[in-house]
Formats: sequence, structure tokens, C-alpha cells
Amino acid sequence: MDKMAAAVGRKMPPARGLAPNDDLPPEYWQALLDDPCADGGNAAPRASGRALRLDEIPQHLLRVSCRRCSRTVEILKADAVRLYGWNAIWRDVGQRLLDNTCTVRTGRHEEDGCWPSYD
Repeated sequence: MDKMAAAVGRKMPPARGLAPNDDLPPEYWQALLDDPCADGGNAAPRASGRALRLDEIPQHLLRVSCRRCSRTVEILKADAVRLYGWNAIWRDVGQRLLDNTCTVRTGRHEEDGCWPSYD
């Protein structure tokens, strides 16, 4: 029992934890500032392909499908660049392609249109 009591005293943390209203230590803030993404630049490529500009997409055939009506629209990257410009965002281009040929029209703005899926 004496050994256990001595061991409990040695394993105590050197400092108390932070309360919810305490200031964070300066080491925390320095770690955030040292992070490569802290200045707003992306150290890694964007995870989502829909947020890419057309000139950043490596595929030559771009495909977007509608989750509502199960329709798929394909366009060559060269045609998309010619129609919408090299700096157009793929998400916007895909939505426009689906909306131009949408068959689900209810008359209500909130319900009209397709639901794109960029798989």
C-alpha cells in the first residue's frame, strides 16, 4: 500500500489543466503560427475536385451527374474551357451544365433544378 501511495504522488502532472476561461499558453499560439497553412496558403492540394478551376483539373473528360433525376452530363475539358473560360470553377460549370438541360421543373425556385454529384 505504501508503494502505491508513493507512486500516485510521483505520477501527478507537473501543472494543473486549463480552465475554460483561462488563456491558452504561448506555445499553442506559436504552433498555430508555425503551421504552413496558417497564412491562408494551401500547403497541400485542395481535397475536393469540384473546387478546382478548369485549368487545374488533370482529366480530359469531365462528368457530373444529378442525384435527383440520375442524369449524367459529360463535357470535354477543352470544350468547357472554350465555353466558360480557363479560370471557371468546375462546380459552377457542372451546375450550369445540369441546369441548362434540367427536366425537373416545379415552378418553385427552391425546388427547381438538379442536384449535382461530382464523382
